[in-house]
Amino acid sequence: MTSAPFRSALPVASTGPTRWRELVELVRRFGQYPTAAEAERRTRVVLSALGPHVVGDERVDLVRRLPEEAALLIASRVPATRKLTAAEFVESVAPRIPGATPATARWDVSSVLSVLPQLVGDDLTDRILHQLPPGYALLFGRAELKQSA
Repeated sequence: MTSAPFRSALPVASTGPTRWRELVELVRRFGQYPTAAEAERRTRVVLSALGPHVVGDERVDLVRRLPEEAALLIASRVPATRKLTAAEFVESVAPRIPGATPATARWDVSSVLSVLPQLVGDDLTDRILHQLPPGYALLFGRAELKQSA
């Protein structure tokens, strides 16, 4: 799943946070979901699962840049005491989506997280990825970041 062609086709306003409806539509198109309702369910589950794992200034900045409904899904979660690996994160999402398998859960997670860089910016996305364990970059539709020595 590559995000380069999708990025150039994004109808996102250059100023101000994207509205919830627009976020759901981006997820619907990127994830190829047949309905907005299905995309919205996936978006709510994935953002709720992500919330505890983004902390500090990155959490504050993420909340500021997302639509209010999405921001509440992030901000309302208590920070995690242990960061999940990317694989554990996907595994934690699967039971929250009726009928999901590990493969479909990975698709759902990537469908939501891959649109976030276009909404919140590359700089913030990089900062978020630096605080998460290795493997999350792929879920955000990016190549894995290398750790500097």
